[in-house]
Amino acid sequence: MTNREKEILLWIEENPLISQNELAEKANITRSSVAVHISNLIKKGKIIGKGYILQKQSFICVIGGTNIDISAGSYSPLKDFDSNPGFVETSFGGVGRNIADNLSRLEEHIEFISIFGDDFYSNEIKKNCKTLGINIGNSLTIPNSPISTYVSILDENRDMKIAISAMDLYSNFSIDFIKSKKELIEDSALCIIDTNLPKETIDYIVKNFNVPIFLDCVSTIKALKTIDIIGYFHTIKPNQLEAETLSGIKITDELSLKKCAEFFINKGVKQIFISLGEKGVYYSNDKEAGLLPAFKVNIKNTTGAGDAFMAGIAYGFTHSLDIKSSCKFGIACASIAIESSKTISDQMNLKNVNLIQEENK
Repeated sequence: MTNREKEILLWIEENPLISQNELAEKANITRSSVAVHISNLIKKGKIIGKGYILQKQSFICVIGGTNIDISAGSYSPLKDFDSNPGFVETSFGGVGRNIADNLSRLEEHIEFISIFGDDFYSNEIKKNCKTLGINIGNSLTIPNSPISTYVSILDENRDMKIAISAMDLYSNFSIDFIKSKKELIEDSALCIIDTNLPKETIDYIVKNFNVPIFLDCVSTIKALKTIDIIGYFHTIKPNQLEAETLSGIKITDELSLKKCAEFFINKGVKQIFISLGEKGVYYSNDKEAGLLPAFKVNIKNTTGAGDAFMAGIAYGFTHSLDIKSSCKFGIACASIAIESSKTISDQMNLKNVNLIQEENK
């Protein structure tokens, strides 16, 4: 679907009786243009018959952070306690939002539950979500609050050296708020959560909702929120340090890597993908395990690689790929992200993901 078609479909979902004139006014286009988009949606099977009868659509629910990303990079090796010549870039971010963004570009239908402020950046991110076809109708807006902010410092190789996250807004992810979304969450094909949520809310979700839940650890400190409930998750995607922190097992060689993955499988996790940076990704379930190397790419920015990888393995799950194929699909997504200076690559789409997999057979 085109972005315009996604936008029109969202409005129809919100109000199945909406007229073409009303759609034209919302989209700021002519009624005849709306009629063409409606015709295309019918041809694609998104709308069935007259009266906008919608086909029940499989969707992925993403619950997590939304914020503004500010990346500051140095042109030369960083010097502590000194001014480093470099560049500054601002983009829409948040782990949950980034995953939802990538998934929308992979043509998945997304229900995104997050917490917004009511400032300029919040409104711009909302507009962007609607343009991408990401439904944010179940998110919460906090009056008189700014958007959450993430600031990262990159070295001369564009690798993140340190970051500051101002995420107090996420304390509004209360259990009562999540309870009100129970029906939506359980109707999803899978639910992805990040650890920006409060610990008690994460506990409630994994213990009370009957749906496969994927966990993005975000960071070692935030990952500790899940250490006593890790076995409740269907799939987890830690990096090496996060996996070591949660398991208590130091990864020094192939044997310890295998032992670390088995720790999570024995706890009840169905799939684990341990990111090893340039060494690739180790994948494991109760049937098979292996290490897939990273693809050779021109590194421009590693910040969004993990979010793109999570989108890739979620896509693999909803399309019934085996764990190895899901891992390769995720690596391809991460590779596209790494080759972009932006957190979310404009080149993220199914055609390019499949192409990069073919090139790296």
